[in-house]
Amino acid sequence: MTPLALTARRDPVRTTLAVDRLGVPAVVFFVMSAATPLTVVAGVVTTGYAATGLTGIPVAFILVGLLLGLFSVGYVAMARHMTNTGAFYAYISQGLGRPIGVGAAWVALVAYNGLQVGLYGAIGAATSPLLDQWFGLNFPWWIIALCAWALTAILGVLRVDLNGKVLAVLLVAEIVIIMIYNIGNLSHPADGQVTFDTLNPGNLIGPALGALVILAGLGFIGFEIGATFGEETRDPRRTVPIATYLSVGLIGVILAISAWAMTVATGPDRIVEVSRAEGTEVIFNLAGAHFGQAMVDIGHTLFVTSILAATFSFHHTTARYMFALGREHVLPAALGRTARRSGAPRNASLWQSAIGLTVIIMYATNGWDPVVQLFYWLGTGGGLGVLFLITTTSISVIAFFARDRHGEPAWRRVIAPTIATLVLLGAIGLAIVNVATLLGVPDDHPLATGIPAVYLGAAFLGIGWGMILKATRPEVYATIGLGARSASGRLSATTPRPRADDDRTAADVLAAHP
Repeated sequence: MTPLALTARRDPVRTTLAVDRLGVPAVVFFVMSAATPLTVVAGVVTTGYAATGLTGIPVAFILVGLLLGLFSVGYVAMARHMTNTGAFYAYISQGLGRPIGVGAAWVALVAYNGLQVGLYGAIGAATSPLLDQWFGLNFPWWIIALCAWALTAILGVLRVDLNGKVLAVLLVAEIVIIMIYNIGNLSHPADGQVTFDTLNPGNLIGPALGALVILAGLGFIGFEIGATFGEETRDPRRTVPIATYLSVGLIGVILAISAWAMTVATGPDRIVEVSRAEGTEVIFNLAGAHFGQAMVDIGHTLFVTSILAATFSFHHTTARYMFALGREHVLPAALGRTARRSGAPRNASLWQSAIGLTVIIMYATNGWDPVVQLFYWLGTGGGLGVLFLITTTSISVIAFFARDRHGEPAWRRVIAPTIATLVLLGAIGLAIVNVATLLGVPDDHPLATGIPAVYLGAAFLGIGWGMILKATRPEVYATIGLGARSASGRLSATTPRPRADDDRTAADVLAAHP
């Protein structure tokens, strides 16, 4: 056997993620862990009430859930016809063209890195006062962040199904405590009577409507990552759609009920005042009044583990984007290698860990605020980037099915994606107009224009790199967005190129054509 043939047979083992590791429940655990329900209930909900002065946030969660469900119609329809851990990158490449796909990939790397590393600031700041209160241990936030970073780095190179089991335990406990808190709030109404005032859509009306809707959208960030794990599922055509719809539905119901239940306990007319006075402690102070201090301590503990679970989930997502780009040689090929025993994207995971470590050290040495400047600014900025990606993907779905219907009905390929695209474009407009409010900075603050400019710059640089690849490395350009099949396109000129609807991995193709 020739050296080239040997390389061809070995390479797919190192460029293909482990298959048949995840079912619907495991993917849902990854998705909902990224959405951090308890963190959203404690932080985003109260921030929404306090910052906007509007009481319609339960309705906003319902409306955003319906919108994302509509987007998911086309999103999962496209997922049935291509399985690629690069998700947005792959879909946009196939729908709007390879250069735009590379631009989207660069936007995704910026956005998901911001979401992931920002969480280190949150977990450090949330854990430090608890250790001081409970054990008299006074650790700076960055020591705790480094411990979370080390755990994330270790889990990042282990089997994905093991990570799924860890997330399952953390997420179930998180949802149970939310439900207990909700029951306590609904069984202790402020005026002795359960009210439904905040479920009136009229409470959305106000000058800060745009900010409120975008804040509600931030509560769903992570719903889209199910497709990122498609290559590792047992049946991606079935698993990804079910997990996506189920996650959007569960997130929407949990957040809407929790936001409403909070107003029942405080009184609809006092929720804004209480949120401004108590901030993220509203939900815990209510629990203390209903159940006692022990339940507050449990909630605080699960608040920390909620952030930790999201850190794990976004680490895996970001590493898989790097892996997808490395496998297709859009980024250095070393990033597209997996560990032989675990099947995890080892090199990409290690690079992601290196980025996290660098950010923690940089913030610690400069004395920057871990909550506002790390968690809030990077997390909100990351959420804005995901909104850009979702909207572009919705447009790409329409373009993809315009060329070939793939047997999909008009509802999936045209009607639902078109409606979703129009509403999402409106959401982008609202986000840009209200970006300073979302970041909690003055209108003339550099961040208000800087964050959108970063994404615009990343997109144009990525598009430029795609054009350079087209001119200088056509064999790489031709395989952009093909996923596991891209390896077969480079290994042998005589190996038949897989069809667009061919779901075999590169290893399967090479095995059939030695």
